[in-house]
Formats: sequence, C-alpha cells, structure tokens
Amino acid sequence: MAANEVKQLEEAQLAKHKLVTGARVVKINKGGMSVEYTSANLYELNAYIAELELKVNGNHRRRAPVGFRF
Repeated sequence: MAANEVKQLEEAQLAKHKLVTGARVVKINKGGMSVEYTSANLYELNAYIAELELKVNGNHRRRAPVGFRF
C-alpha cells in the first residue's frame, strides 16, 4: 500500500462528500492531472474511489469452499 494511494483515496472521498453536500464542481488530482467531477458524473468518482479502495485495502473477498467432507 502506497502512502500516495491513501492520500488520493482521502482526497476522492472528500470530493464525494462535497458533491453530496451541495458543491457543484470538485477537482481532484488523478494520475498527475486535475479532474473535475459534478453530481452528474458522481458514478465515475464512485468507481475511482472503489478502485483506490481495492489498491489500498486489497481484495478481501472470501473464497468459496473447495470441497465437501462427509
């Protein structure tokens, strides 16, 4: 887990909070570029947050059982 990815995740979550609470436009740095999000493309910001959460937290899905015992 990179400290930079944690910072990006925090920035994206703060941007989402601002949009949800009434801001019209928010800007974040994504891949070295400034990206604007509005409430109309909140789904894109949610996808970016999910991507960062996977990078930061890893994939913690539980695996299905391999076999049965009788």
